[in-house]
Amino acid sequence: MSTAQFVTILGSTGSIGTSTLDVMARHPERFSVFALTAATQVDLLLAQCRRFLPRWAVMASAPHAEQLRQRVQALGLPVQVLAGEQALCDVSAAPEVDAVMAAIVGAAGLAPCLAAARAGKKLLLANKEALVVGGALFMDAVRAGGATLLPIDSEHSAIFQSLPEDPATWARRVQKIVLTASGGPFRSRDPSTLAEVTPQQACAHPNWVMGRKISVDSATMMNKALEVIEACYLFGLRPDQIEVVIHPQSVIHSMVQYTDTSVLAQLGTPDMRVSIAYGLSWPERIASGANALDFARLGALTFEPPDAQRFPGLQLAWEALAGPSGSTAVLNAANEVAVEAFLEQRLRFDQIHAVNRATMTALHTSKPGSLADLLAIDAQARALAQSLVQGFAV
Repeated sequence: MSTAQFVTILGSTGSIGTSTLDVMARHPERFSVFALTAATQVDLLLAQCRRFLPRWAVMASAPHAEQLRQRVQALGLPVQVLAGEQALCDVSAAPEVDAVMAAIVGAAGLAPCLAAARAGKKLLLANKEALVVGGALFMDAVRAGGATLLPIDSEHSAIFQSLPEDPATWARRVQKIVLTASGGPFRSRDPSTLAEVTPQQACAHPNWVMGRKISVDSATMMNKALEVIEACYLFGLRPDQIEVVIHPQSVIHSMVQYTDTSVLAQLGTPDMRVSIAYGLSWPERIASGANALDFARLGALTFEPPDAQRFPGLQLAWEALAGPSGSTAVLNAANEVAVEAFLEQRLRFDQIHAVNRATMTALHTSKPGSLADLLAIDAQARALAQSLVQGFAV
């Protein structure tokens, strides 16, 4: 057995980050924590530092970092504390790092993802926005740096596991991919009642335990729209080669249909530790800690098409991909603003889509050629979306 891999976890206090640490703790001979990062959760990051003793801990802001630094010093922990975006990039690109788990939610994760890609790291991508916002620019960085890009989203991991090993054969062998969606908590709810949905209801996912933002995205199926965009870049497919089907049981995580019409699928319990373990150990497999499927008790697996009236945001994926370069970044930024406003009860649930569509319609972008260009598009879209939110009456 080779020496342990050093891993940086971007967003270690979120659901993906904590699940990653759970998997790593099961294999201490294989993995060692190099750096942990968080936005605001000082208490949880401190607890993680006490248990895993990373070399570095990074907080998004200097005040939070100072709080953490004082408490780390009081405990005598051998952990150096840093703050800010450059520190995130530094612990992602450090020469000692073998793998980076990219689990920062939103566009804030783009810069450290690019840093890891350019440094040629094994990049475990749980941040949709790196591809949705970064697009071709991000994929160019992966290729230029010689990075290994491994998807961690359960759907994209399922597709990756169901594809041929040689990517050079995908274009001629694959007819389409089918992304499965649970349908979230409102799959069978009367669309006319969606205006009454509360943040608590939207965050109560029937199958998965996730953060609040992604839970709302699942309820609107905007998460699936972002996954469609992500899949285009990850697997080099045309938008018309991607299909979405609702599968309420969340047992089949996604499928690949080949040119002979045969379909390969990856199945498992709805536990993110499965795809995390696969990404950490690729091309091998290790124990994840997840429960195995019990086929004798599984019951029926059902499928249905997405309802366009209940989930109008899904179609925005194909519209953004067909729009000017940068449109996918606009869609992502608008959605982040709209979801935050909904969670703060400044926007109704059914108005999230209205803000997203109006922002995409009003903002016309030019092709981004740098990270600065992408961030400028992101800022413009956020400002426009904020003004649209203020125009809605809750």
